[in-house]
Amino acid sequence: MPEEPLDHTMTFKIRDETKSPAREVLGTVYEALKEKGYNPISQLVGYLLSGDPAYITNHRNARNLIRSLERDELLETLIKSYLGKCE
Repeated sequence: MPEEPLDHTMTFKIRDETKSPAREVLGTVYEALKEKGYNPISQLVGYLLSGDPAYITNHRNARNLIRSLERDELLETLIKSYLGKCE
């Protein structure tokens, strides 16, 4: 079978970090905490520092969502977002 010459440019796509599971989970958990009247930032910091899921509400399944990811993955996502770095 003869090889066909490439007559078009190939593209390479990097994973879109703006659509990462960690980013989506953090957004959902943030909104659930806000809806229940909590300070979402304080509650998320408490969870990330302690690992205690009691800092996260069950509203909108937020507690189960946040526990589905490793805390280091959540922290990595937050740091990359803060620094504007997506690798």
